[in-house]
Amino acid sequence: MVQAFTELKRYLDSQVLGQPALTEGILIALLANGHLLVEGPPGLAKTRAVNALAQGVEGDFHRIQFTPDLLPADLTGTDIYRPETGQFEFQTGPLFHHIILADEINRAPAKVQSALLEAMAEKQITVGRSTYPLPELFLVMATQNPLEQEGTYPLPEAQLDRFLLHLNVDYPDADTELAILQLTRGEALQQTTPKAPQMTQADIFAARKTILQLHLAPALEQYIVALVLASRQPANYDQQLSQWLAYGASPRATIALERCARAKAWLDGRDFVTPDDIQAVFHNVLRHRIILTYAAEAEGIKTDAVLTKILELVPVP
Repeated sequence: MVQAFTELKRYLDSQVLGQPALTEGILIALLANGHLLVEGPPGLAKTRAVNALAQGVEGDFHRIQFTPDLLPADLTGTDIYRPETGQFEFQTGPLFHHIILADEINRAPAKVQSALLEAMAEKQITVGRSTYPLPELFLVMATQNPLEQEGTYPLPEAQLDRFLLHLNVDYPDADTELAILQLTRGEALQQTTPKAPQMTQADIFAARKTILQLHLAPALEQYIVALVLASRQPANYDQQLSQWLAYGASPRATIALERCARAKAWLDGRDFVTPDDIQAVFHNVLRHRIILTYAAEAEGIKTDAVLTKILELVPVP
């Protein structure tokens, strides 16, 4: 079963060059049954990545371009009156697909974001007095552009906490950019492209169950809890850290850290979790769940630097 996901990872890397952390994060979110927020400048294949995933996974894909004039019904659907029957009939919206790309999510107002929040948190939507379940396989990949903030609506903390991972993507190096040129030219000439592997939803659900059965030592469970608690009680570890952190991560971060570490270990071909697995996913899991103080921002301290400091201070079992 791991081999199937290895082939899917190889296919994603062939379609999204120079972004191995992005493709791995997408697979971890898929295996850990969570959603991911991807932040990076335009043109870095964020849309292409989730589209490539949809090509290799059984299910429907839909892209939603978030704009300031978007309405909740544009996501959820709405009741349509049918004169021939004299009754209202629910017309499903784009959220009733398996893989959703929420492009530039912070451009939509709070009402739209709240509609997406229910879908992400409860895997259901409510329209009027009726509640409708979403597909069992439901993955939201949201994107944000860090360069342009005019006309945007910052995501509330409650919604940020619903994302399993927050990935940062950056520009490729010169060799990778040359390979991107050659890849896009080949596609324009309609040359042969790698065939996407076909993974069924049953394979994904079976992998998720297997991952939950991986061995996780009690000492590592305590290590996960200690890492999250260090973000809430930094004064117990370091005075400088306490001056940087205003709010720490929620218990949802503890659950996400464990699930993602398990998925990372399984993708690496192991049936047990190591401290390296926890540390490898730590930044992506907590990046959007902690709030820095004004003093830290004034000093130019970045969130990743604070998280690295936590890793250095909390003893490894």
